[in-house]
Amino acid sequence: MTDLELKQLKDNLWHAADVLRSGAHLAANKYGQPILGLIFLRYADILYKQHKDEIEKEYEFLKGTRRERNIRDIAIEKCGFYLPECAYYDYINDAPDTAEKATLVKNAMEAIEQNNSKMDGVLPKDVYGQLVPEEEPELLSRIVRIFKDIPEDISIDLFGEIYEYFLGNFALSEGKDGGTFYTPASVVRYMVEVIQPQAGAEKKILDPACGSGGMFVQAARYMHRHNATNDEMMKFRCYGVEKEPDTVKLAKMNLFLNDVRGEITEANSFYSDPYDAVGKFDYVMANPPFNVDEVVYDKVKDDARFNEYGIPKNKTKSAKKGGDKKETVPNANYLWINYFATSLNDTGRAALVMANSASDAGKSELEIRKQLIEAGIIKQMVTLPSNMFTSVTLPATLWFFDKEKAGTEKKDEILFIDARNVFTQVDRAHRKFSDEQIKNLGIITRLYEGKTDEFDALIKEYEDNKATAPDEEKAYWQEQIDWLTERFPNGTYNDVIGLCKVAKLDGEDGIIDQDYSLNAGRYVGVVIEDDGMTEEEFKQTMLDLNAELSTLNAQAQELEKQIEENLKSLFGE
Repeated sequence: MTDLELKQLKDNLWHAADVLRSGAHLAANKYGQPILGLIFLRYADILYKQHKDEIEKEYEFLKGTRRERNIRDIAIEKCGFYLPECAYYDYINDAPDTAEKATLVKNAMEAIEQNNSKMDGVLPKDVYGQLVPEEEPELLSRIVRIFKDIPEDISIDLFGEIYEYFLGNFALSEGKDGGTFYTPASVVRYMVEVIQPQAGAEKKILDPACGSGGMFVQAARYMHRHNATNDEMMKFRCYGVEKEPDTVKLAKMNLFLNDVRGEITEANSFYSDPYDAVGKFDYVMANPPFNVDEVVYDKVKDDARFNEYGIPKNKTKSAKKGGDKKETVPNANYLWINYFATSLNDTGRAALVMANSASDAGKSELEIRKQLIEAGIIKQMVTLPSNMFTSVTLPATLWFFDKEKAGTEKKDEILFIDARNVFTQVDRAHRKFSDEQIKNLGIITRLYEGKTDEFDALIKEYEDNKATAPDEEKAYWQEQIDWLTERFPNGTYNDVIGLCKVAKLDGEDGIIDQDYSLNAGRYVGVVIEDDGMTEEEFKQTMLDLNAELSTLNAQAQELEKQIEENLKSLFGE
């Protein structure tokens, strides 16, 4: 499925929300719950069908033997969950278009919860009774049919792409920031590509602003792609914190359908630490809400998660309702940054999305940034292209931490990457990283780490793809090879103007000299394209353009004079 086909599918599915909005007896902020529940049901049905033959074969093979097992247990082992027949999407879709449809959907949700304990209390149920109004009892059936259009052979992450697309749209329709719900999959995949999470040995990953759990899903998929065994995946655990109750349920649904093991806790990460996070995690990944203000200073000042590198402070106290004045943190960006840094164990790595403004923030935030930089745990900074997020048009920055780096010869340097010109245009308003762009950006980090063998392997992968590709696709694979070999001709890391630079703490134009800025643009420079003209040709071109400008200016003055005369003639002045 191409990007445009996916966009068309999502637009068609969003029509379900419009249908619901026009006829359902629901408040405006309640549309999301039943729609997302149906997406869950449809995706559960698709996933279960992929394992159904294997489940039934195992059941029949063991039936009547000493090792006989019930089909539910086999399904949970093979698929991660059991889907009873009353929850099959066709069973619901094919039922008569009456008010009874709501009962069927409710029964399906209850049956899933009863047969899968980790889903207890998570799925929407009673709300579907409001989707069969007396004047239009077939409304729910119309919506169910819309989601039947999700193709069963689709190879993308439906729950991440479609489900979170709906999250963002619902958030926007409610006047909230949709970006707090959704981190585009290609951005998360790049984050994962850089930190390379590994499964097994009781590895743990934390997301203290987990939204619908997309970071966990992408991390798990990375592990599967890199041959993690089932035993290793069984030991890997995800720990999420989310303060919105409904979003907690969405995250639990996401983990459930993707067979990712872990916990999602409903809490406010500023004031609650449900996992006793300091020093406990191998990985931290998050896209927290940017520029949160009014966090009460007294509630966080003694919290070890926030004060190791310092807490941002206002010079004056802000007034609260009722005349009670409490000192607040002016901007919570550096509370988040602190949280990620202090949650890592001695070998931990972190990747987080942050507002660009945090890279150059001054006053107390500058002092915190100095502490972080001088501690040597910041490994890499990446400026993203604009329009990568559903509801945020400006570019954001990715921060990468590596606790092990502090004990190496690279302690006093940081890799900066300016990726603003690396993107694939999805449509006029949206961009993404292609699979190859993720690999190409990721290999810069691997080269910086001295892993030239991975560079060679990627070049070979592209060459093999080119050799077997249709003629019309060969040029694309050659472009990928050229992109890498032109920038890194020796197959080793080197600074590339406009793309990447390793900046030292000391020295001219070093990090200290740049006032401890973490803005990649300050370090990597700008590419000045060679136009191929000689000095004389350039001079003549500029003279010709100047002459043309003079002619246009003269014409503009004549037009102004003519307009003025016409107005005077018209009004008799």
